[in-house]
Amino acid sequence: MQSALLRIGTRGSPLALAQSNLVSALLREAHGWPEEAVEIVPIKTSGDAIVDRALADFGGKGLFTLEIEEALATGRVDIAVHSAKDLPTALPDGLAVRAALPRADVRDAFLSPAAPDLQSLPPGAVLGTSSLRRKALALMVRPDLKVVEFRGNVATRLRKLEDGIADATMLALAGLTRLGMREKATGVIETDEFLPAVGQGTIAIEARSDDDRVGEMLAPINDPGSLICLEAERAFLAALDGSCRTPIGGLAEITGERIGLRGIIVTPDGTRHHRASREGSLADAVALGRDAGEELAVRGGPDFFATGASA
Repeated sequence: MQSALLRIGTRGSPLALAQSNLVSALLREAHGWPEEAVEIVPIKTSGDAIVDRALADFGGKGLFTLEIEEALATGRVDIAVHSAKDLPTALPDGLAVRAALPRADVRDAFLSPAAPDLQSLPPGAVLGTSSLRRKALALMVRPDLKVVEFRGNVATRLRKLEDGIADATMLALAGLTRLGMREKATGVIETDEFLPAVGQGTIAIEARSDDDRVGEMLAPINDPGSLICLEAERAFLAALDGSCRTPIGGLAEITGERIGLRGIIVTPDGTRHHRASREGSLADAVALGRDAGEELAVRGGPDFFATGASA
């Protein structure tokens, strides 16, 4: 049997496998490879093993990438496919995001059997989410809501909603769409209301920085605009030392030869927030993101994210 030309490391969740299969199909189409040329290698991560507690208590969203990046660094796999919003702020030495697929819808989906949107939920309703960003943004507009931890893959969260553990939840619309579940969304939250997580809607492909062979393989499926936006947003996040412990939203968008970036930081209890925006040339994308992040870091101060952190 012919050995694979490329091995993809991925989480084993239905969404992660769907995204890896998409990358595999695009690579095979771009290069005229047979199906067996690409092998998908599911890897169980530390984050997958924690199903009932907040990730922030155990080291953050890097728990979803640690074992995959170890496999990548040691050569067990050649690339890693991630939901870009799950990537830690700083990547391990020797690894880099080498490509991004065209960005899907960046918005959050609202799901509830009780109301058509967040504002229409009854007083004191229960919102289930594992995202501090979604929690903080929801409490900004509905401070009466009770927020409970809502972990698990998409199907698990939908089942919890059906079981009445919460009155509503929010998920990335892109993930629902990739799973063929877009119709599950009760409504869609516009970015003027909720800025998305950095990288939301983007499939990022990580590889070893010095692997020119893989870089050449990835070039035909890379979407330069999506990669530039991701780099700008991640520079914004890095300037804030962002993690899943910190409610941060950021979105970069390209119009012609210009890029605009909007960012927000929110206290975990939703009582305070600051916004920043930048606009400039594509060549300055990373600098613009970093500058916006540095502005918000100064405006928020060193203890900004501690406000209501245990609420």
